[in-house]
Amino acid sequence: MKFDVAKLKELNELDFEQIAVWPREIKIVVSAFVAIVIGALSYYLLISPKLPVLEAAEAKEQELKLQFEAKYRIAVNLEAYKDQLARIEEDFSSMLKSLPTSNETPGLLDDITYVGTTSGLNFKMLNWQQEIPKEFYTELPIEMEVTGRYHNFGEFVSKIADLPRIVTLHDFTIENQQGELRLQLQAKTYRTANDTDTAGGAQ
Repeated sequence: MKFDVAKLKELNELDFEQIAVWPREIKIVVSAFVAIVIGALSYYLLISPKLPVLEAAEAKEQELKLQFEAKYRIAVNLEAYKDQLARIEEDFSSMLKSLPTSNETPGLLDDITYVGTTSGLNFKMLNWQQEIPKEFYTELPIEMEVTGRYHNFGEFVSKIADLPRIVTLHDFTIENQQGELRLQLQAKTYRTANDTDTAGGAQ
């Protein structure tokens, strides 16, 4: 059936008590208008207040998915993680053994002196500085001043790296004084943090 637009002109003359006899075109328009109004009211009164809850639930779902994926990867690689942890613990234990104890630190100066003299250096200063406590270890700085030639300095640094105990070198300063090269630096060795406590408890 054809939609007669001209029938819409009768909208202002309609009697709501005579809905049954309204023209088909007017019924369609009124029904569409009522449907739009009901849809809009349903959205703003029923759906719109629920949207933040839906968005929060979707965000929580994504977070849970990421957590699940992370835990799944850990579970799949659990044996590999255990092996890796065992290697790390072994390496850490080996590094701890490379840290001098309180009884060994005085002898470390003798080792450094021997390394320096066999490298052709002359020591002008070799002194312990104040200890610096850290979370897992204690830092033991040593101030040094030596004289010699460039290749002597290189040989000294190489031999320091070969010592059985961990010794790191910092803050290099090389000066030429009266035809003689002077090297100032700070060496650092490290002691386990509980070594002092253990030594103190033994006294």
